[in-house]
This record gives sequence, C-alpha cells and structure tokens, in this order.
Amino acid sequence: MAAAAEGVPETHREEPVRDDAAVETAEEAKEPAEADIAELCRDMFSKMATYLTGELTATSEDYKLLENMNKLTSLKYLEMKDIAINISRNLKDLNQKYAGLQPYLDQINVIEEQVAALEQAAYKLDAYSKKLEAKYKKLEKR
Repeated sequence: MAAAAEGVPETHREEPVRDDAAVETAEEAKEPAEADIAELCRDMFSKMATYLTGELTATSEDYKLLENMNKLTSLKYLEMKDIAINISRNLKDLNQKYAGLQPYLDQINVIEEQVAALEQAAYKLDAYSKKLEAKYKKLEKR
C-alpha cells in the first residue's frame, strides 16, 4: 500500500481502516498566506462598497421619485382647489340670479292658481248653462 500511495500527496492518502467507527480524522487547517488575505479583504471591501453604493443609489432614486410624485400631487390639488373655487363662485352667482327671479316665480305661481280657479269657474258656468239650456228646451216644448 505504501507503493501505491507514493504518488498521492500526504493529505489525500487514505488512513488505515480502524475498527472504531466513532473516531474521525481531521486535517489541520492551513491559513492562507498574508498576501492572499490582503487581496481577499480588498476584493471583499470593493464588492461591499459596490453593493452599498447600489443600495444607496436605489434608495436615493426612490426618494427622488417620491418627491416628484408629491410635487405632481400638490399641483393636482391646486388645480382641484381652483376648480372648486370656480364652482363655488358660479353657485353663488346662480343663487343670486335665482333670488332675483323669485318674485317673478311667485307671480307665475299666483297666476297659475288664478288660472286654475278661472278654469273651475268656466266648468261650473258651462255646466250651469247646459242645465239652463235643458230647462229652456223643456219649457219650450210645453
């Protein structure tokens, strides 16, 4: 077995099989060289800076979007306020005109009542004249 293991590095050689299954073997952890650690740290900090820059840029863009939305909403509310003021002004004008027309509307109502009373009087007069005509014809036949 030693001849077969000669070409394999020592860390990859198979350990002899032991009867105790609970015993595990471990390799000693090797620390990377200091140059590798420094390079890995620079890479990590560079990537973290890129990530944080992206997050901050996205947040900044979100706030700019919200600011623009608030400005547009404010403008819309100003337009709606102007429309409401115009509607209120027009409603006041209409109410004043209606108040000016009210005496004429009252006169129209009085005339309408008089016409209705006159119409009733005309119906009564017509009925009375028909009765008189019937009596006259009855007396004339005798």
